[in-house]
Amino acid sequence: MNMEELTRRTEILKVMSHPQRLCILRGLNTYHCNVSKIQETLGLSQSGLSQHIGKMKAVGIIKGVRNGKEICYQVVDPLALEIVDLLFQGVE
Repeated sequence: MNMEELTRRTEILKVMSHPQRLCILRGLNTYHCNVSKIQETLGLSQSGLSQHIGKMKAVGIIKGVRNGKEICYQVVDPLALEIVDLLFQGVE
């Protein structure tokens, strides 16, 4: 594995290491949803949620897909999906 790939994986782990981001990723792993739904579910402020989403988008973990006026987010990085699955294995 080259240094570029190691650096990419390190960045993914750094971004995922925040508890609220991990909660967001766990939810998006199951459901694709918009900011309002994420905000309502986790009780985050709009600005706080925007910062978390921005950091995850910046490293390519999630992406937003426009659906009319709203943007629906989904996890698109296979490594991030595997990590979330592993971390929550056996947890309800």
